[in-house]
Amino acid sequence: MSDWSHVKLAISIFLVISVLSNNTKAGSSHVSLAKNSHGVWELLRDGKPYLIQGVGGSGSLELAKEVGVNSIRTWGIEQLEAKDSQGRTLLNRAEELGLTLCVGIWVKHERHGFKYDDAKFIQQQREEIRAAVHKHKDHPSVLVWGLGNEMESYVGTEDAVRVWKELNELAKIIKEEDPNHPVMTVIAGADAGKIKEIMKHYPSIDILGINAYLGAGGAGGTLKGLGWTKPFIMTEYGPVGHWQAPKTEWGASLEPTGNEKAANYFATLSTLMENKEGLCLGSYAFLWGNKQETTSTWYGMLLSTGEKLPPVDALVRGWTGKWPSNRCPKLESIDFPIAMKKGKPGEKVNASARVKDPDGDALQYEWTIMAESKDLRGGGDAESIPDSFPQSLQDAKQRECPVTLPKERGAYRLFLVVRDGKGAATTGNVPFFVE
Repeated sequence: MSDWSHVKLAISIFLVISVLSNNTKAGSSHVSLAKNSHGVWELLRDGKPYLIQGVGGSGSLELAKEVGVNSIRTWGIEQLEAKDSQGRTLLNRAEELGLTLCVGIWVKHERHGFKYDDAKFIQQQREEIRAAVHKHKDHPSVLVWGLGNEMESYVGTEDAVRVWKELNELAKIIKEEDPNHPVMTVIAGADAGKIKEIMKHYPSIDILGINAYLGAGGAGGTLKGLGWTKPFIMTEYGPVGHWQAPKTEWGASLEPTGNEKAANYFATLSTLMENKEGLCLGSYAFLWGNKQETTSTWYGMLLSTGEKLPPVDALVRGWTGKWPSNRCPKLESIDFPIAMKKGKPGEKVNASARVKDPDGDALQYEWTIMAESKDLRGGGDAESIPDSFPQSLQDAKQRECPVTLPKERGAYRLFLVVRDGKGAATTGNVPFFVE
């Protein structure tokens, strides 16, 4: 063969490889969707099936990896660019640990004052999203694009249709910039009206993301019954939502204990994967971190001090069939005579707890009284942290704690955090009212 023939052969091989790689740059990943021989949707990462065992949030990535997480979900591009104390971005830290990201792209909400009939605003947002995708598309940790989170308007309105149609245009922009990663949009609940509108007005969507709590495990069956044929990801699930929980006579939602929450995580994960109807690509449990939303402990799977909480153990059991080597303490009850009742200013009441540790570890107790939150927001928006009242507690580090009720009239909660000193903890709280 002549030298020129060798050159032509090399060029041909290069072109074939370029086509097969679908323009994927070296080091980046190629993610696609396909049905397997059983008609089940699969997410393929570099040609291999990839079932998402994920969490939402960017808390301790090392712990996430340790407990079996393979993917994390974010909500905004700014999360990718924030650097840790060593100057590493979230994407680079994830890559070091072999974790992928559902990269959230925040799409502005009408409830925050943005209008989807404003051409100037629409154009600016399109340009921002195009630039963000272009910047990050070739990072190997990118798994899917999460275009918007619970930004839908009321079903059946012109506003809703405008939003779906604009999301369709944004999805097209992402695909122009990056044909190598699917586009997903996240909605609140498997609502029939929303899903029918998406099928009609948003054909460019690849994956539907669903945030759901009570009854989340049945999402696959609901979607199939509505005629949805594309795959979905359960993008948030966790404890019973604060809007779904029983309330006191003064309107305070009753938060489940750590172990009650764990049972809900496990039931949702198990039901979801057993009844995925050939549509479910995996899930992201909420929240890998902690936040103030109704209370400071309702949704977080980690304490602010880093300890894991019982829902983490439930995920490990759901993913592996085994409990982790060190399990969280189990809070059986909080004994507080005026729990869910009313007391008088300055009244003295004793609080105590029944707690067991599956591993027999020595336990550490921390009691706190906080005012009931008055800064309740919708859609997960940031809430301010209520005032605390340390002066109302004696021996706040013991299993039994004498309490002097606050002097000011109003709604309060008594919180308990129990730690095992080895990185595991549990929480519980009870509301009460001072007349």
